[in-house]
Amino acid sequence: MTWTTQRRSKFGTLATITAGDGPLVVLIHGVGLRAEAWGAQIAALSQNCRVIAVDMPGHGHSASLIGAPDLADFTDSIVGVLDEPAIVLGHSFGAMIALDLAVRHSNKVKGLIALNAIYRRNDVAKLAVKDRADSLDGRTVADPTATLKRWFGDGAGLAKDACEQWLLNVDPVGYRTAYNIFAKEDGPSLDALVGLKCPALFVTGDLEPNSTPDMSRNMAGLVENGRAEILKNAAHMLPMTHALQLNGLLATFVSGVAK
Repeated sequence: MTWTTQRRSKFGTLATITAGDGPLVVLIHGVGLRAEAWGAQIAALSQNCRVIAVDMPGHGHSASLIGAPDLADFTDSIVGVLDEPAIVLGHSFGAMIALDLAVRHSNKVKGLIALNAIYRRNDVAKLAVKDRADSLDGRTVADPTATLKRWFGDGAGLAKDACEQWLLNVDPVGYRTAYNIFAKEDGPSLDALVGLKCPALFVTGDLEPNSTPDMSRNMAGLVENGRAEILKNAAHMLPMTHALQLNGLLATFVSGVAK
């Protein structure tokens, strides 16, 4: 599929793609991307749901947050989109936001799906993500070559091309702000996961070196109603590269929660 630009609606300072009618599903993308990254999920889920895909602050058409925001500020900027209890789906940094939202605004979340979520990085991974964050100056657009290689390997394709264009056109300030928070955070606390009561699905790829299968399994094992799914031959960008498999999991989860 192609990931063409779609028309936006406004929720306060956030720009969103909205589609469909039914139970509310909110989609939160990762650092450097934009709402169109969910193109395949918007098309599938909107057949039976009201889907709102946000441009996170400082990305796409959404304004940056003022000052020196933290994870809670990003989360709280999205709460206003949840005008009814929702199923919240986040990818990478978006999964970090979705988890924080489910923990701190539990009355707004009736189901959680965390894709490629990090949890307790090892020392090598912590140093690597810190070095990447420190390399961002907030003025110039970062060279996306290394990022695309981590996400897609050496292969080519439309998904990689789309991500390259988004990374080349992202606001350097918004990108640096979000990436610094992503690098500093290390996933939800033990108490947060144990206390999470809504159904939660954790999904990653078996080829994912950063948001590893063990991270998803460990988080799912701590949540009362948690489950992990590991997609074969998938890495970081599975919403784009493994949309058919992922959409099947999402449809089953959503239908179970929305009853």
